[in-house]
Amino acid sequence: MLFRLFRLPGRARRLPALAGAVVAATAALTACVPVQHVTSTATHVDDYGTPVGDRPVRSGGELVMGLSSEPDRLDPTTSSSLYTRYVMSAICEKLYDLDQDGQIVPQLATALPTISADGRTVTIPVRTGIVFADGTPFDAEAVRASLQRHLSMTSSQRASEMGPIASIEAVGDSQVSIHYKRPFAPITAALADRAGMIMSPTALAEKAENFGDAPVCVGPFKFAERVPQTAIKVVRDPRYYDAAQVHLDAITYRIMPDANIRAANLRSGDVQVADTISPQDVDALVRDPDLRVLQAGSLGYQGVTINIGNTEGVGKPVHQIDTPLARDPRIRAAFSAAIDRQALVNTVFNDWYEPACSPVAPQSPYASPASDACPAFDPQRSRQLLAEAGVPVPFTVTMQVSNSQDQLRFAQALQASVAEGGFDLRIVPVEYSTLLDVQKRGDFEAVQLGWSGRIDPDANTSRFLATGAGGNYSGYSSPELDDLLSRAAQVTDVAQRTELYGQAVALVQRDNPIVYTYRVRNLTVHSGQVTGVRVFSDGVVRLGRAAFVSDQEG
Repeated sequence: MLFRLFRLPGRARRLPALAGAVVAATAALTACVPVQHVTSTATHVDDYGTPVGDRPVRSGGELVMGLSSEPDRLDPTTSSSLYTRYVMSAICEKLYDLDQDGQIVPQLATALPTISADGRTVTIPVRTGIVFADGTPFDAEAVRASLQRHLSMTSSQRASEMGPIASIEAVGDSQVSIHYKRPFAPITAALADRAGMIMSPTALAEKAENFGDAPVCVGPFKFAERVPQTAIKVVRDPRYYDAAQVHLDAITYRIMPDANIRAANLRSGDVQVADTISPQDVDALVRDPDLRVLQAGSLGYQGVTINIGNTEGVGKPVHQIDTPLARDPRIRAAFSAAIDRQALVNTVFNDWYEPACSPVAPQSPYASPASDACPAFDPQRSRQLLAEAGVPVPFTVTMQVSNSQDQLRFAQALQASVAEGGFDLRIVPVEYSTLLDVQKRGDFEAVQLGWSGRIDPDANTSRFLATGAGGNYSGYSSPELDDLLSRAAQVTDVAQRTELYGQAVALVQRDNPIVYTYRVRNLTVHSGQVTGVRVFSDGVVRLGRAAFVSDQEG
């Protein structure tokens, strides 16, 4: 197995010092995962968990969740980590949320938005008579302040999700109006995620850019403490407007990157919930009568992002990187053709996951044959494209990847697959939170990372592919794609949007700034002594209404 530290040719900056991570990961790895070219017949049924309902539960107790990766800063404006969303779901409610059917429902809003006839003014009715965890009144002005921060803060990851906003105003205490330069259909879906998280204006004034060190929002729990790389603790908020439905005293999110350790702690009872269960473990856990496996299809994807022009950091002006991989789309197309997606899923993930070839999930109402289509695994075509590009074979690509066992197993299998197509894939293992920073800075040639997905495809496409967008880590810029995505965001007709996203996928598969590889199933396991744990297709583990089962129920 070959690992080599990477320096991007022509770049002034070097990568962070990763030698220790490479040595540790290399020592942990065994022989390369063989790629078995077989067809999957596995099927899995979604189980999102159940609400507490009428089930007898006891009040109090501290629940421990084994968290597979450490969240980045707990700031809704700047965060880009799925694991931050787990914690924030307990302490920072949104204007809207998703339910188990994938429908958008009000949370801090009181109803879905109303939209003006020209589509350029979106008015949101919001709750009144409630308070943030610090006692600050929640009202329309507080909502406006958070939305404005998401829009204008220099390091915001939310601005591109919110669309072409002209202005935001509070209308009295109970309504907020967002005025657009042109219609933006995805806004309600955006406000069902971090863009819709509302922060205490008092805390924002006091902490400014350091808000994420001790966030204050409206939620069933409030932030208590964080020990870096160890744990995050939240405690019940007595000021919460629906406190009667909150059963736990506290939740501790314990950072446990090792999948085997998470599984062992579930069996021992040291943790009651664990996320991102490895497909290597889940079959055994399913058979454990003391545990319950929750599973949901994902709206997101995993993929290999290739750095084409991210030289100054994400969101900054892009500059063409002068390497064959960055310059020549034929090489990137060859890389895609060298990936046997179905075989990788079967081999590495025991049929629990699915191949992915686009950012539009198959269960999305905007899916189409065009967005579902996968480039054929064709190593001969891959070698032909490399020959046309005039590059030496094997052609070397250096890919950074999270140092979790499953991600490294996938990287090894990918390495074997693309070798058939003429590639020498060099793997650099990196700690997950560091990898998030690496992709933001542009300190990579290729990076294997994923996106947990959103209900509206705009957040799976424009955020990562539109010129200058906050998640365009590739530094890709295509006026043709920008036009398609902009048009798709301005219309509300599902059929029209579906057609436009199908056209957009065809462009992306031509240029391959992101080479899509697979789509996970969200696998979460919890103890039978806990109920009310829920996981929907957005991938977030919801613990706000969880409870320990009453002793009387046995």
